[in-house]
Order: sequence, then C-alpha cells, then structure tokens
Amino acid sequence: MTSKASAPDTPRHPMLDEPPLSLRERKKRRTREAIRREAYRLFRDQGFDETTVEEIAEAAEVSPSTFFRYFPTKEDVVLTDEYDPLIIKLMREGPADATFIEMLRGAVLGPLRVLMEAEREEMVIRMQLMVSVPSLRKRSQLQQTEGWRMLSEAFAERTGKDPADPRLRYAAAAIGSALNEAMLSWAEDGCEGSPADRMEEALDFVETGLRTF
Repeated sequence: MTSKASAPDTPRHPMLDEPPLSLRERKKRRTREAIRREAYRLFRDQGFDETTVEEIAEAAEVSPSTFFRYFPTKEDVVLTDEYDPLIIKLMREGPADATFIEMLRGAVLGPLRVLMEAEREEMVIRMQLMVSVPSLRKRSQLQQTEGWRMLSEAFAERTGKDPADPRLRYAAAAIGSALNEAMLSWAEDGCEGSPADRMEEALDFVETGLRTF
C-alpha cells in the first residue's frame, strides 16, 4: 500500500491557530495522522477488535514500536486528539464577562462545525466506535470527566470565578453530560447532519436553568 505519511497537513480551524511548527514537529504530526487515518480505515473495514496494532503499523508504513510512541494503546487512536488543549486555550482567551455556556459556544461549536467539513469521515468513524465498542465508551466517559474539569478550571481562570465554587462543578457536570448525550445521540441516529446542531440544542436546553451562572 502506498504510504500517505507525506500528505499535506490536515486543515486547521483558524480559531485554533498554533505557533509555526518546526520541520521535526510537522513530520511527527504527519506520522500521527497517517497512523490514525490507516487505523480508522481498518476499523471501518474489518472491525475494531479484529484489527491489530501490527496491521495498523504496516498500513501506515511504520514499525509497531513507532506506533506505541504515538499511541500507548490501540484505544488511544480513537480516544485522543490534538484539539482539547487548543479548546482550553480558547476558553482562557474568551470574553471575561461571558457565561460558561457562552464561552463554550465560541470554544467548541465554532471549531467543530469547520472540523466536520475537513474531517467528517474520521469523526463519524470515531463516534460510531465510541458507541459500539464497550471499552471505548467506558474510557471515553472517564476522559470526558477529566476534560470538563479542565475546561471549568480554564473558565474560572478567565472570569475570576472561584475554581472551588461547587456551582462551577455543577455547571460543568450538567453541560458536559448534555453535550456528551448530544454527540452520542447523533452517532446512534446515523451521524446525519452536523453534531454541532445537536450540541447547540443541548446548550440551549441547559441554558434555561443556568442563566445566572
């Protein structure tokens, strides 16, 4: 199979701009993307449990040891991405007088809509795997709990709120659960349309009870 490791970098959302990467970092990103792309292709064609790390490495034209330098486990190919740190960065740079939900609309939904255009196929495969593979679904839920803790801390840092305020934890738990259910329902319903629309509906619903936070 022809390697795609030298393919152009995946388009980035303009809101997620990063400092220019060195040649070494660009090569590392292309290798990571090649591994993930080939893994998703194999997961789609033959199933997650039936696909081995060795098969993924061979398809991406890297060694198994190189695979493990980028992804500690096969599950991490699906569960990790490069956007969470950048979303936290956007939260820290959002309007200081914004509510938690307002901040999330800018930090999550805007980039998600554009990323769906650039990476729709991979996102669909990823979400279908999270819905259908029990081990992925369980680990995803644990990771989301940690992710929402970090987002709430970033929000508190930006707005001057007390990060120990229990209301911040309530808000993060309520919003995070709603957005998670929005994404899962989108996947379970066949990934039609944009998941951002489902997430927008979820935020609208939760916002009615969190207007003063």
